[in-house]
Amino acid sequence: MPGPTPRDWCLRFEPVHAVVYFDEGCRTSMADLGLPGFWMGYFAGRAAPLGAVGPDPVAACFFTFARSMVARSLPDAWSIAGPDRVWAARRAGAASTLRRVAPDVEARAERAVPLLTVPVAAASGAGRTLFASTRATGWPDDPVEALWHGCSCLREHRGDGHVAALTVAGLDGIEALVLFAASEGLPAAMLLAARGWTEDEWSDATDRLGSRGLVGPTGITAEGTRLRRSVEAMTDRQAALPLAALSTEGRRELAHELGAVAAAVHAARVLAHPNPMGLPAPPGP
Repeated sequence: MPGPTPRDWCLRFEPVHAVVYFDEGCRTSMADLGLPGFWMGYFAGRAAPLGAVGPDPVAACFFTFARSMVARSLPDAWSIAGPDRVWAARRAGAASTLRRVAPDVEARAERAVPLLTVPVAAASGAGRTLFASTRATGWPDDPVEALWHGCSCLREHRGDGHVAALTVAGLDGIEALVLFAASEGLPAAMLLAARGWTEDEWSDATDRLGSRGLVGPTGITAEGTRLRRSVEAMTDRQAALPLAALSTEGRRELAHELGAVAAAVHAARVLAHPNPMGLPAPPGP
């Protein structure tokens, strides 16, 4: 498929989606509903398309979070604000941030959204719970909210595929985190704090990976690196399928518009680096 690689696409739509996790205005939109703290807003916001669910399906779908961490927020959040209100606030908060950091985002959204609808409609929802439920919330009338929605659909489509690839590789959520940290040189403390696992659970997962020859005393092994690459390659192949529904010119135009908005997000320093999502910093000048 000519045009950007699957990883290039991820680096275009992921920063647009990710403003909801990093921007203070987006966090405020959750707090304004009465949801206390960042994590209740996070879990309620991302899980809202699933309905008023409890911690078990959310921990399963989100994959790398400890169930105990999810349970501190769900289902309690729904007694404060229902899923429809949470989702509307999340969308509106994202659009407000994008308008602030990218003054031309509305014009770009007007051009990009008709193109985004093509891969989102073409993608299969089979086995992709977060993607299918996010897509089912429907396209907002507001063009910038619609831009965020389309990017979020593609992001969750890729994420669901990544979880499937990790599962095929025989990894559970914390094992995937340990291998990721070893591969990328990320501190365990950051991921423990962001995903709710204990040091003992991290140590046990490290031992399990060690017994498979995936990590060793000095970090990730050659076999671990091969497994990581195979997971990423499978994720990329599956993530590329919906984008093939666009023409070559459509892919080129969509990549241009999303790239410009993503660049504005980076330029405004909305995203933190390093981060538990593994989203890289843009290349320097």
